[in-house]
Amino acid sequence: HKPLRALGNLAEGRVHLHLESIGHVDFLLMFTALFFPWFENTSVTQVSISPALDLGFFSPQNEMDDVPFFDVQLPYELAINIFQYLDRKELGRCAQVSKTWKVIAEDEVLWYRLCQQEGHLPESSISDYSCWKLIFQECRAKEHMLRTNWKNRKGAVSELEHIPDAVLCDVHSHDGVVIAGYTSGEVRVWDTRTWDYVAPFLESEYEEDEPGMQPYVSFVRINSSLAVAAYEDGFLNIWDLRTGKYPIHHFEHDARIQALALSKDDATVATASAFDVVMLYPNEEGYWQIAAEFEVQKLVDYLEIVPDTGRYPVAVATAGDLVYLLKAEDSARTLHYVYGQPVTCLDVSANQVAFGVKSLGWVYEGNKILVYSLEAERCLSKLGNTLGDFTCVNLRDSPPNLMVSGNMDRRVRIHDLRTDKIALSLSAHQLGVSAVQMDDWKVVSGGEEGLVSVWDYRMNQKLWEVHSRHAVRHISFNSHSLITANVPYEKVVRNSDLDSFATHRRHRGLIHAYEFAVDQLAFQSPLPVCRSSCDTMTSYNYDLALTFPSDNI
Repeated sequence: HKPLRALGNLAEGRVHLHLESIGHVDFLLMFTALFFPWFENTSVTQVSISPALDLGFFSPQNEMDDVPFFDVQLPYELAINIFQYLDRKELGRCAQVSKTWKVIAEDEVLWYRLCQQEGHLPESSISDYSCWKLIFQECRAKEHMLRTNWKNRKGAVSELEHIPDAVLCDVHSHDGVVIAGYTSGEVRVWDTRTWDYVAPFLESEYEEDEPGMQPYVSFVRINSSLAVAAYEDGFLNIWDLRTGKYPIHHFEHDARIQALALSKDDATVATASAFDVVMLYPNEEGYWQIAAEFEVQKLVDYLEIVPDTGRYPVAVATAGDLVYLLKAEDSARTLHYVYGQPVTCLDVSANQVAFGVKSLGWVYEGNKILVYSLEAERCLSKLGNTLGDFTCVNLRDSPPNLMVSGNMDRRVRIHDLRTDKIALSLSAHQLGVSAVQMDDWKVVSGGEEGLVSVWDYRMNQKLWEVHSRHAVRHISFNSHSLITANVPYEKVVRNSDLDSFATHRRHRGLIHAYEFAVDQLAFQSPLPVCRSSCDTMTSYNYDLALTFPSDNI
């Protein structure tokens, strides 16, 4: 109907041609050739160019003014506007038609647009590179190489150095930067993007009079600029990663901190202790203050900060069978409540929240995952109907209209939010699933038995797996790297003088970093001690020091 209306408007003299209203390129070419007589009576300024391309990008890279289309001549800008509807394969075919079409099909604006559409160099401008077609080809080749390395487990793997006489308590990561807290009260940060595996300590303000008596680190969180650690005695330390290793702010609760959340986008921190939820945020001068404080009816189990909320921070908290929506400018509001059906997991995105619900009582309906709209504050979907409890759910990192969850029945499920059905169910683990994440082609899951599995869910095929002693509590990956953490249940330090070295080390917990941009097999990767410098002290990991480290040879 749109092409017919455009023809009618053209015949009646209303010749304002909106190219974005006609999506089919073949029709546009034929349209231009058949109705050239009307173009002769129309000025170029009357032709409405699609806003998809900013004409400010055009640069005098060629001196062509008119472009031949069949038996007519079109302005170069109008020809570019037609070619913008083509993908990379169609641009390649058009480049073989003639020399003129080849110049158009290789225009920098078109290939810059393709790079932006496929997510390559999203923060770049068109003036950063001289040949965007070559850049596009290099990005595609790198993407193919990374995908191949993921499938074949080809890359470097490293075990991040642990602290002697301490047990791993919690791990979190953001964009390749890893933070870990230990039973000794120490907090360490690694930057795996630069192979910085000798991690600096983040200092606390505890007294040194009684060494070894510091409280355990119960939670750690990190984003691009901040690191946060919560301790068993209710203390909270906040570090600025750009200024140094000493805390920039302290906060104290009267009781143990039960949940901790840190925004991925800004400096909002939320904590839950006893029946109080506190949201902290720095003012314009940089001084930290309480942005909002809420009182809930039960002890908080899970706490997440909603991303991209603008001026006022928003959080979602679960307490038993209650789900609260916490807005800084409002009081605590009950988003969901069904008596006797506790919440077992939680995740949030910019406009939705997903949480697992355990069904109990005389009328058993099966355990489900509920998806709520944060704007409308109503239930959008009820997913799954399983006997086991949902132990983890990932909504924020999943592709559009998809969500992945893990269950105590040892299965990983991919949910289609458009149809409220399970798109795929994978029998992934020997015990319950403890962590899960997915992207556009793979799923990485961790289990209570310590197994990390990587699946190509398009082929319903397991690619590879690795096993460690303790349950997998953290999984985070991007296109080229993977961070996994095995955190033990038992937070008791074993004396190295009584136990063997191997037994002592197994009880501490492990953090592994995989880098798939390195072209080598994972089991051939050098040990972390082999990447030390010559002046490194004798390693407590292996009781040796290298005279000639392998990475410096």
